[in-house]
Amino acid sequence: MNQDSKRVALITGSTGGIGTALCRKLSEEGYRVVGNFRNQQKAQQLQAELAADGHDIELAHGDVADFEAVGAMVRDVEEHIGPIDILINNAGITRDTSFVKMSKADWDAVLNTNLNSVFNCTRHVINGMVERRYGRIINISSINAQKGQYGQTNYSTAKAGMHGFTKSLALEVARYGITVNTISPGYIATDMVMAVPENIREKIVAQIPVGRLGGPVEIAEAVAFLISDKSGFITGSNFAINGGQHMS
Repeated sequence: MNQDSKRVALITGSTGGIGTALCRKLSEEGYRVVGNFRNQQKAQQLQAELAADGHDIELAHGDVADFEAVGAMVRDVEEHIGPIDILINNAGITRDTSFVKMSKADWDAVLNTNLNSVFNCTRHVINGMVERRYGRIINISSINAQKGQYGQTNYSTAKAGMHGFTKSLALEVARYGITVNTISPGYIATDMVMAVPENIREKIVAQIPVGRLGGPVEIAEAVAFLISDKSGFITGSNFAINGGQHMS
């Protein structure tokens, strides 16, 4: 496929476990992948790792919690790489503590990075998608948005807000050939989860009916389907990928 004919996919939070899997899978599928990052060293490591496997991805620096910074990033990507037809809002952080101990800074940091970023990034790409009458937007939420989690009122609130955003925006842009969907992963075997002490991980796995953690590639496979031309009739949906740990 000619580079100029490839659809451009912007992935926020590209240097994490799920982000890396998304970059790899979408490159395999023939998209022109742009990985958003804040940490230069991690981004360069990601780029080198994927290049060693034959995947050339672009990098785009920008704080997704900063509306103006996102605007500058999107303009730069569209000027030098191409119009963004696919947006995957994957960036996220945690600042876990019980609500009675939670600081305003902990609340703001998580809401800004996990939820306001979805507005910031989507707002800067949506007009172009409407004009071209095509777009795919995927919001990576969490099982804890659906069931709640002790110590995560900030995180669960932000991740639940993502799906409310998905449903309303899906209604507004469906007639323009744009689909908007949410994926809510359960416990995935990322570096962060694997760093949890083994005895704690065993307790987590014991709560998962399929008897194991999920793999980042399983999230990436679902995303790849939802952004394909085969999925044009799917919009406003939430895909729970959690091994049966929570069903609703």
